[in-house]
Amino acid sequence: MINGRLVSVNELKNFMKDIIDIHGQHENQTLLDENTHIKFLDNFAEMELEEVKQKYLDTYKKYNYLREEISKNFGDDKEKQRELDLLKYQNKEIEEVGLKLSEEEELDIKRQKMLNSEKIANNLEEANVQIGNVTIDSINTAIRALEKIEGIDRKYETSLNSLRSVYYDIQELSRDIASYQEDVFFDEEERENVEKRLDIIYKLKRKYGNSIEEILKYNDEVIERIKKIESSEEYVNSLKKELNEVIKELENISGKMHKIRSTYAKVLEEKVNSELKDLEMKNAKFSVKLEYNENNEFGPNGLDKVEFMICTNVGEDDKPLSKIASGGELSRIMLGIKNVLADSDKVSTMVFDEIDTGISGIAANSVSEKLKSISKKHQVLCVTHLANIAAKGDYNYYICKEVEDDRTLTSVKRLSEEETIYEIARIASGHADEIAIKHARNLRKIA
Repeated sequence: MINGRLVSVNELKNFMKDIIDIHGQHENQTLLDENTHIKFLDNFAEMELEEVKQKYLDTYKKYNYLREEISKNFGDDKEKQRELDLLKYQNKEIEEVGLKLSEEEELDIKRQKMLNSEKIANNLEEANVQIGNVTIDSINTAIRALEKIEGIDRKYETSLNSLRSVYYDIQELSRDIASYQEDVFFDEEERENVEKRLDIIYKLKRKYGNSIEEILKYNDEVIERIKKIESSEEYVNSLKKELNEVIKELENISGKMHKIRSTYAKVLEEKVNSELKDLEMKNAKFSVKLEYNENNEFGPNGLDKVEFMICTNVGEDDKPLSKIASGGELSRIMLGIKNVLADSDKVSTMVFDEIDTGISGIAANSVSEKLKSISKKHQVLCVTHLANIAAKGDYNYYICKEVEDDRTLTSVKRLSEEETIYEIARIASGHADEIAIKHARNLRKIA
C-alpha cells in the first residue's frame, strides 16, 4: 500500500527507487548493466554536469519535436503525394454534390409526399368537395336567410357578420386545399431524382459525417489540410533549417558533456581504486571506458557511451565488469562506488542484503568500515552474518524463524547491548563462551 492505495510490486519499486536503494547478491546485477554506468558517472559529476546536461535535455527535447514534426508533415514526397491525392479526391467528391444545409430535410418531406401521393390526393379531393359543394353552399344559404331578419334585432346582425367571416375563411381554406392538390402529383423522373439525391447524401454521410453540417465541416478541414500540404515544402524547409541549428547545438553541448565526463571518469577511477585497496582488492584496477556510441546518434545522455571495466589480477587486460567479477568482488566494487558517490547520491536509505557474501577476515573489516562511512551520509540497513560488520551497527536486530503449530513465523527483535555482544560472539565462533564474549566486547569497543 502507498498512502492507503493498493499498488503492484512494479509500481512500488518505481515509487521507492529514489527513497530506498537495495543492494544484495541479486540487486548488484544492476552494476553489470552497462546502461546504468553512465548514470553512476553523471551522479559523480553532478555539480558541474547538472546545468550542462539540463540544457542538453531541453535541446534534445526540441530535437525530437522537430524530427517528429518533419516526419508528421508529410514525410517523404511519395507519402506527401498519396495524402494529397486522397484529400483532393474527398474534396472533389463533396464539392461536386453541392450540398445545402436544409436540403436533406426538404428532400425527406418531398419523398414522403411522393410515397403517399395517392392517399394525399384522394383525401384532399374529398376535403375540397365537402367544403366546396356542401359547406360553402350551406353557409351561403344561411347568410341569405339571416339577411332577411337582421333589421329586426341587433343580435341577428351580429350573428350574420360572424357567419360572413366564417364564409370568407372557408373560401380561403378551399382555395388552399385546391392549390395543395396541384402539388401532389409527381412524374416518375422527378421521383427518381429525389431518390438519387438522397442516396448521394447518405453515401457522403457514411464517409464524412452524420449530417450535412458535419460533411461540410469536414470538407473545410480537408481544404485547410490541402493548403498546408501544398505549402508544406516551405514549412518543412524551415523546420529542417531549425533542426540543423539544433543539431549543431547538441553537438556543442555533447562535446562539453564528454569533456566533463572524461575529467570525472579519471577522478572516479582514482577514488574507486583507492576504495578497492581499502577493501583488500589491492591488485584490482577499476577503469571507466568513455567513448562515443557506435551510431553516433543523439540519445538522452548525449553521444557518450560509458562502461565500467575491471582487472582483478596483475597482467590481465581490462574486461567488462560482467565478464570478470565474482559475487564477493562485485559486492565490494559496488560498496566502493557507493562510498565514492555518497555525497551525490540522493537516495536517503540504503539496504545492504548479505553484502558480506564471499568475504571474510581483513576484507570483512574493510567492508564494515565502508558501511560505517556511508552511514554518515545515509540511513544504512545491513543484513549480515559476519561479526565484524554486526559490531559496527548503531542498533542491532535479531531475525529468526520458528515453527509454531505447523506454521513458520519470522520474528524481529531489537537487541540490548548485552544481547548484541552475545549474538556477535555466537556468529563469530558458533557458541558464546567466555573467549568469544571477550572477543565480541573488543569488536564493539573498536566500533
